[in-house]
Amino acid sequence: MDAHKQLTIGLFGFGVVGEGLYKVLQQTPSLKASIKKVCIKNPEKKRNAPDSLFTTDKDVLLNDPEINVIVEVINESENAFHIVSTALKNGKDVVSASKKMIAEHLPELLELQKQTDRSFLCEAAACASIPVIRNLEEYYDNDLLHSIKAIVNGSTNFILTKMFEENLSFRDALILAQQLGFAESDPTLDVEGYDAVNKWAFLLTHAYGIIEHPDNIVFNGIQNVQAGDANVAREKHYDIKLVAQAKKLQNGKVAAFVLPQFIKHDDHLAFVKNEYNGVVIESGFADKQFFYGKGAGSFPTASAVLSDLSALRYQYKYEYKKLYHHTPQELTNDFYVRVYVSFDDWKYIPKDKFEWIEEWHAETDRKYLVGVLSFDELRSNSWWRENNTSLILSPDAIIEDVEIRKLKKKSLELAGIV
Repeated sequence: MDAHKQLTIGLFGFGVVGEGLYKVLQQTPSLKASIKKVCIKNPEKKRNAPDSLFTTDKDVLLNDPEINVIVEVINESENAFHIVSTALKNGKDVVSASKKMIAEHLPELLELQKQTDRSFLCEAAACASIPVIRNLEEYYDNDLLHSIKAIVNGSTNFILTKMFEENLSFRDALILAQQLGFAESDPTLDVEGYDAVNKWAFLLTHAYGIIEHPDNIVFNGIQNVQAGDANVAREKHYDIKLVAQAKKLQNGKVAAFVLPQFIKHDDHLAFVKNEYNGVVIESGFADKQFFYGKGAGSFPTASAVLSDLSALRYQYKYEYKKLYHHTPQELTNDFYVRVYVSFDDWKYIPKDKFEWIEEWHAETDRKYLVGVLSFDELRSNSWWRENNTSLILSPDAIIEDVEIRKLKKKSLELAGIV
């Protein structure tokens, strides 16, 4: 596709993002991109575009030789994968916003890109208006990328902001998020962390060359965060955020997970409120860099699709440098985390699984402790997600094995045992 070629688009989905893209393209004639046909599920629904634009037959778009780009912004991940894979095989470039589909089919998508030599771009699938994929892909060398820490789900961030700043209950904050269109009518995917871990799965590929199914990444959402947890956070001068993070350890492997976390007030992510997203990247020589922007909504997501479309004019492809040109990094569970756990009854908490407990408060109905756990304990067991238990990471949560050994040795020396 040469730089001046007209982009003729087949669009799947005309919801919030699809309609946003339609409007944005009408306002950007310089892009030389037009939507030829839109495939929709429900033909009865009234839409703000001419009827002649729409069809319910996907093959009309996939088999049209004039359509050279397929843009896919639908919710059903299996249908999305069928559309994307057929389009690539039919010699069309693809722009997608379907994070679940990408996370679940990453190995096949990588193989299809190799086989077909077509572009598959998906900036809109993570952090909407923030160009995080392109930056990880182009800018940060694998060996220099120390860590990446992010708020990647606007719905949960909105709910936590309202719980924290306006003392709303979780339920009331969720209802408000739904009324404002930041949360779905079925909010499970957002609230329980599925959406965030899906995004994290393929961001890890662009950051570290790691290919991992989201089922194999430890995650939780904010469904168990209590008003009492917010009170404890206030006392300690912290915020609570749902944070996705990855950090390269001294052993060269990568720790990665998505969990609620206490955030210090001077942390970049403390400034990320309501439906906004934020990404903090720490590299060898550049120290910390902070990306901030709207993580949800019609125009922010459409702007990311637009950015991918403009890149297609210059034959842009993801090179997956960390995967193909470097030795890819590996995930590890061989580290420890400092955690805050609140609960109703001691009987649900396996105290013997903690390396040590630094704090405990048991005088009220709701009890809590702060202690250190092996990360493998979180990976292997689910007590920390059950029986109304709330687990929140401490601000600097990751403790490496080396540090644990030093700390244990020191405590033994203090006790006069060594």
